Amino acid sequence: MYKLIIVDDEPRIAEGMGQLFPWKNIGFEIARTFVSAVEALEYLQHEHVDVVLSDIQMPDMTGLDLCRALQSMEGVRIVLFSSYQNYEYFRSAIRYNVADYLLKPISYATLLECFTKLRDQLDAENQVAQERSEGYYEQIVRTVNEYLDAHYQDGTLTKCAERVSLSPTYLSRVYKEKSGVSFSDRLLHIRMERACELLSKPDHKGYDVAYDVGYDNPKNFSRAFKNHFGITPSEYRQQKKAGGTE
Repeated sequence: MYKLIIVDDEPRIAEGMGQLFPWKNIGFEIARTFVSAVEALEYLQHEHVDVVLSDIQMPDMTGLDLCRALQSMEGVRIVLFSSYQNYEYFRSAIRYNVADYLLKPISYATLLECFTKLRDQLDAENQVAQERSEGYYEQIVRTVNEYLDAHYQDGTLTKCAERVSLSPTYLSRVYKEKSGVSFSDRLLHIRMERACELLSKPDHKGYDVAYDVGYDNPKNFSRAFKNHFGITPSEYRQQKKAGGTE
């Protein structure tokens, strides 16, 4: 549901528009109704809404003044309504990028057409934003995987974070959420797979394999290998030599 507020200094109109039109059927929720544009502006400074439906002529602040004040609030659509076909009103509405300008009395069909169009626009923008967001995170995961494939010997979360211009903590969280595995688990998997390849070659000593996959201490490598596969590097090599499975 997209959030909407209605602003009109006549309580009967503000409440009537909020209660009599089936907003939820077209994807909108009335967050509040206001009889004061000043109070509406104060509310908008603390609460996000998607659309403001406002009268123009009000005593404390006009709808156009409200539009001007809302120019710095990104993502807020404004629909104005008035009893007057005033050229200056139209001109100001265009200058403030008002989504629509409705004339009183507003018919059911006019309101339905206006807000159906707004809903479709909001839906399309949200879809684009989601696709961009997903593409951004997919690129991060791809970059991390490429980095680890190339730097499994000496790769670190800090160095990788510098490459994608993120903090190590944030990168760690994003990578796990989007890839399903942690950075350290992915690094360990690559090292262990590479170790298996090297252990299958008789001319590679155990300590050489350890160094080749990023372990300064062969004992640490042996321990990590056994934790990962359930057997030691020597046992793995013997199985391969005997024609067994991993």
